Amino acid sequence: MEFETWWLLAIPAFFTLGWIAARVDIKQLVSESRTLPRGYFKGLNFLLNEQPDKAIDAFIEIVKLDPETVELHFALGNLFRRRGETERAIRVHSNLLARPDLPPEQKVHAQYELGQDYLNAGLLDRAEETFHQLADSSYGAQARRALLEIYQREKEWNRAITAALALQESGAGGRQTEIAQFYCELAQDELVRSDNDAAIALLDKALATDRTNVRATIMMGDALLAKGDVEAALLSWRRVEQQSVPHVALVAQRLMDGYRAVGRPQEGVKLLKFYLSEASSIDLLEVVFKAVLELEGVDAANQMVSDELRRTPTLLGLDKLLEARLMDAPPETRSELSMVKNLVHGYTQKLARYQCGHCGFKARQYYWQCPGCSKWETYPPRRTEELNVMN
Repeated sequence: MEFETWWLLAIPAFFTLGWIAARVDIKQLVSESRTLPRGYFKGLNFLLNEQPDKAIDAFIEIVKLDPETVELHFALGNLFRRRGETERAIRVHSNLLARPDLPPEQKVHAQYELGQDYLNAGLLDRAEETFHQLADSSYGAQARRALLEIYQREKEWNRAITAALALQESGAGGRQTEIAQFYCELAQDELVRSDNDAAIALLDKALATDRTNVRATIMMGDALLAKGDVEAALLSWRRVEQQSVPHVALVAQRLMDGYRAVGRPQEGVKLLKFYLSEASSIDLLEVVFKAVLELEGVDAANQMVSDELRRTPTLLGLDKLLEARLMDAPPETRSELSMVKNLVHGYTQKLARYQCGHCGFKARQYYWQCPGCSKWETYPPRRTEELNVMN
């Protein structure tokens, strides 16, 4: 193979071209960096060092010197909003909207950010008006979600249903869970007004929207009971098992009271014992314990709690076992046993909480909508200690 002499010339030439290209890129980068204000780098440095107050001051100075920095306006407005300074955030985004030279896409963006400012400030009327104007824009889906949040805050459940249906139709995902809960909220209002037929009609719509909605099934039983139809109420409450066995604990007391009302308490105890064997629950155990104690005596209640504690060892169960043992304890041991029970009971009060699976908010009572994050059906129907044992 003969060596081509022209390669000796080509190699240095390629090297020279690469060097020139690199120099041009470096010069362009340096030139662009020099056009940025020094305050920009100061503000960025403060942000990286977790000094948001100084960063905001630096960015404000840049905006004063160069009002054309649109993206910096957005960043500054968002910083104000995150810090809770909604008035300043509103001022920044309002100033952006007032600019006649703002491109249409950025104008829509500024309007959406302004709506978020109003929402965070609790100015729901202004926020609603702003988001309505964005319904047919590129921010339409985000605006509809914000409107849905507003209607939930205002407890405007009919409007919330309309907004959720619009979101579904726009392809933003299914909203059956929320819509069914909105129907339940409307039904709850009717139950408060003692309009049981109207409540039942709304609950039928809730179940037609989401067949797995436990709350609607429980409330249906409540409405039927209010009408005086105990047997129909019992049938409704028993359907909870078909939807979610763990949720039976929420309806256990209703079932026991219903079976007492129709003169069949033993049937109720038998049913609840079966539920307890299917899904261990301290709340269900509480109801079964009291019923067995009343109908079968202390020994039967003691044995039942002891068996359940072996199956699911929890401090909440131990507290119930100590309560059972204390009832037939000899006088000489009752004082010490009572002291132990009080100590255990005091500690279990901290464990007897429901916990949101989305944000972790803990509460003594069960919520269908989390008070912390406002999500629906995020609370498991078991106490935190039971969940820890199961995991």
